[in-house]
Amino acid sequence: MPDNPAQTWENTIIHRDLHGHVTHELGKAILRGDVAPGSPLPREAELMERFGVSRTVLREALRTLTSKGLIESRPKVGTRVRPREAWNLLDADMLDWYARVAPPLQFALKLQEMREMIEPYAAALAADNHEDSSRERLTRAHQAMVDAQNVDEWVRADLDFHLGVLAACSNELLIPLGALIERTLEGQLRLNAKRADVYNASLAEHTAVFYAILARDASAARRAMADLLGVTRGRIEA
Repeated sequence: MPDNPAQTWENTIIHRDLHGHVTHELGKAILRGDVAPGSPLPREAELMERFGVSRTVLREALRTLTSKGLIESRPKVGTRVRPREAWNLLDADMLDWYARVAPPLQFALKLQEMREMIEPYAAALAADNHEDSSRERLTRAHQAMVDAQNVDEWVRADLDFHLGVLAACSNELLIPLGALIERTLEGQLRLNAKRADVYNASLAEHTAVFYAILARDASAARRAMADLLGVTRGRIEA
């Protein structure tokens, strides 16, 4: 007798949820240092019991972690954690897990360093290369920042503004970067807004970036974004 389609669908969703949960928890444990690089993972039977899952679910989770560079399996050696330099932290899931387990200040500063390396030059590229559609997106984001009435509205607009700057560069390699850091960047923007005297304290700095990009003044856009990120660093280090 054929399977009930509704039951089959439900079983598939449960299977995916279990796989995702095991992947998430094991990934965080490794990034947190519960299992040191070069050390073996617990045996399959132990992991199956710990998470209450089948061997199939566990092995799917391990394959996912292997694809992200966290672990490797070898005959007669078993499954071990790979060296830190092999970890693919430029992966949305990995970055999210790392943000959850890394010391908060340490992670915030690492993300800030990455932003300082990229965003001022992205603002200059946006000034040189923006098109009608990307200019309109930046205009909407900036206006939403001006109109924001609370932290949530401000953070959504702030995030869209910074992602809009990357999109305005007209460089296909920078757009995925925005998607990669979106979740972690949103967390940092929210923290910065809450640490400021008022949530929109950096509106003037964002406005300077916005008008420099619209004026196609690449040097001014780069300086304005560097100034904005300097304010951000000051709040992180305070």
